[in-house]
Parts: sequence; structure tokens; C-alpha cells
Amino acid sequence: MELAVTDNTTTQASLENLMGHDRQALEEYFSSIGEKPFRATQVLKWVHQQGVYDFSDMTNLSKSLRTNLASEVSFTLPEIINDQVSDDGTRKWLLRLEDGNSIETVFIPETGRGTLCVSSQVGCALNCSFCATARQGFNRNLTSAEIIGQLRLANQLLVSVENDRPVTNVVMMGMGEPLMNYDNVVRAMQLMQEDFAYGLSKRRVTLSTSGLLPEMQRLSKDCAVSLAVSLHAADDELRNELVPINRKYPIRELMKACRDYTKGLPHQKITFEYVMLDSVNDSDADARKLAKMVANVPCKINLIPFNPFESSGYRSSSLSRINRFRDILMQKGIMTVTRKTRGEEIDAACGQLAGKFQDKTRRSARLQQVQFTGDVV
Repeated sequence: MELAVTDNTTTQASLENLMGHDRQALEEYFSSIGEKPFRATQVLKWVHQQGVYDFSDMTNLSKSLRTNLASEVSFTLPEIINDQVSDDGTRKWLLRLEDGNSIETVFIPETGRGTLCVSSQVGCALNCSFCATARQGFNRNLTSAEIIGQLRLANQLLVSVENDRPVTNVVMMGMGEPLMNYDNVVRAMQLMQEDFAYGLSKRRVTLSTSGLLPEMQRLSKDCAVSLAVSLHAADDELRNELVPINRKYPIRELMKACRDYTKGLPHQKITFEYVMLDSVNDSDADARKLAKMVANVPCKINLIPFNPFESSGYRSSSLSRINRFRDILMQKGIMTVTRKTRGEEIDAACGQLAGKFQDKTRRSARLQQVQFTGDVV
């Protein structure tokens, strides 16, 4: 299938990009121009299911409507500037946005399943100490069009005769803290679940957060997708160091928010993500402390071997240490799995994503200065 992506030309950039509009937003748009709301479902199918962006090819729209749409709006996708495939089949794209910034998106193929790791910000506004993306700083939030555009591109690039929708699962675990871009992320996730677009169930869309409590509460009401929480420590002192947002939302409050999120959601479990850092958070005592902390939260735990990057200051726990940590949790009755590292050689593994952008926080520059002088931040 030939890839047909709308070019980011000057003409297209001057048009309103409707790629991130869900059905309600499109119905409102068509009503505003004197058209019947059902046009929204027709256009959703053309764009998100068939990959048609040229209005002249949307044959169930009137010719006059097609002409008017072409002069007023567009469906524009990010531009692919690099495409890498690892030995295990993991695929990573570097995507250029209209403002010149770039983000990364990763596809992880498995038997009977294809998971897309989607970015929500250009960089990350948080500063988790073990994350390569955080070291780069932050530029801005992505629009809903830029978020859903990653899914549309992936489905289009991966389509085959045997599989017309290769992405079966989406995880909001790419660059950025999704809940700091709440409205755009929710709008994009609703479009992911739209029957006339991608038709993914709530269980097949997962949002990963460092624990922004007010937004977690809103999410449970607005778009209760599967929730993963970046935990990484079992006490406030260590988590303050690893995940600084913990100073604002400490563990006790976070655990309550996780319990609240699962209320009224049958069989919903929180996934706690726990990166394994050698001699930092991986002792037997840490495992027992973690088990006690999550005992009254419906959950499972993903142990993530640390993926090293330059000047991180951390090492990954050994496999024997990870296995011992897992066994202690399992003996306490807590479902625990060790995440298989995928795409490490192309820097596509967890915590390694790094686009190309201007850091408005100057965090990256400060870290480079620290590394050069040996001073403490």
C-alpha cells in the first residue's frame, strides 16, 4: 500500500488541522458550516480507517462540500524523518512536527498483538532522575492531532494484506507525562476508542502517569482507560529523589488515588511500573516494603530492567536480583512480571526515547554544565 501523507507545506499549515477532532467535534464543525452532523462519521471512516486525506477522494460527500473542505481544513500528519527497526522487530520513528520539533514513537510487535508507544509531549515537563527523555527538558504539549497522528501513521506504515489494523494496543508511555496534557490526551484517547475510527477498547488503551492525583480523579470519570503508575520506590524519601512529583503527591495519597480509580470499574487493576536500579531500590527489604504498600490496591507490578544512557549515574539490577525481587512479591500474592527489554539497540526501550527539540526549561543545558564542571545542581 502506498503511503499517502499530507505534506506539511505552507498551504496546508495555513488550514485548520482536523486530525485530532473526535466525532462530537466533527459533528459540531459540520453543523457550523450548515452540513448534517452525520458527515462526521463519513469523514472519520475515510481518514482513520481508510487513510484517505484528500477530500476529492471522499466520494460519498457532495462535490461542493469536498471543494469547500479542501479550501478550509486539512488532515495533516507528522513527517517521518527517521525509521529504525531493531533485531527483535521493534520499530521506532522520529517524527517532525509543523514547528520543527521532533518526537519519537515506538511499535512493539508480539504474537497476536501489536503495541504502539505514543508520545504526549515534546520532551517532558517532569524530571525523573533515571529517564533519558527527562534529561532533554521540555518544549510544549502535543496537540490531539499530533497524538492521534502517531497511531494513524503506524497503522498506515504497518498495514499488510493479512492485517489491516496492526496496532491492537496503545500505551501512552512515550515522551512526556500524559496527564500534564490532559485535554489533548483525553480527546485523542476517545478517538482511539471511537467505533468509526480505531475501535480500541478501554482495556487496550493504557495511560502511564507519575501520579498527578487531580487528573487521575478526572480521568476515572472522563475516560477510564487502563492505568499504569510509575512508582519506582516504596518510600517517600527515595521516591522524592527518583520521581520528584512525589513531593507534591506523596505515596500515601497516591495509593488512595489508585484505590479510588478502580472503584466502579469491574476487574480493573492498576499496573505499577518499577524500574530496577542496582543498589538503589532493589533489595529484599525494598521488595517487602513494596508488597506491604500495595497490598490493598487491586494491582499487578511490572519490573523494568533499567535501560542505561550516557551519564545516567545508574546501573540495572542483575537478572538474579530482579528474579529474587519478583519472587518475594509473588510469595506475597502480588502478580508480578519482568518486562522484556525491547528495541534497546535503537534506543527504543523504556525511558530511552529522545526526540529533537529546543528545551525551554534549560534543564538539558544545566545538566551538561554539571557534567562538565562536576558541580552539584
